[in-house]
Amino acid sequence: MSDAMFYSIPNLESDELLELKHITQGYSPEKLHSFIELYKFKRKDPQTGIILGIIPFAVGFHGIQRFYYGHIGMGILYLFTFGLCWIGSIIDLVNNKKLALEANREVMMECVNMNGGVDGTHPTI
Repeated sequence: MSDAMFYSIPNLESDELLELKHITQGYSPEKLHSFIELYKFKRKDPQTGIILGIIPFAVGFHGIQRFYYGHIGMGILYLFTFGLCWIGSIIDLVNNKKLALEANREVMMECVNMNGGVDGTHPTI
């Protein structure tokens, strides 16, 4: 399997790459290409998460990064508590890569399900 296909994903982190390789093991080149195109479209970019985590300190709208990563409840909580008095927003900036990887794990499994798995099986992460 060619790693070059994976490197077409912008800002790919090493942990994310390892998980992608694991779940796409055994994919044909056509199926891998289809999976990667779908994944690129749906994945959450960690750099966008950082930018969205910095914005609240300038405009006061905390929780944007949580909405981006799909944590609607936490986003609403951050919105009404000013990012849990800024502490939660600062912690999110520090843990941004972890938040992005967790969100992208869900995207990976969604893409596997949409792509039909490997021979009808669905690998676990």
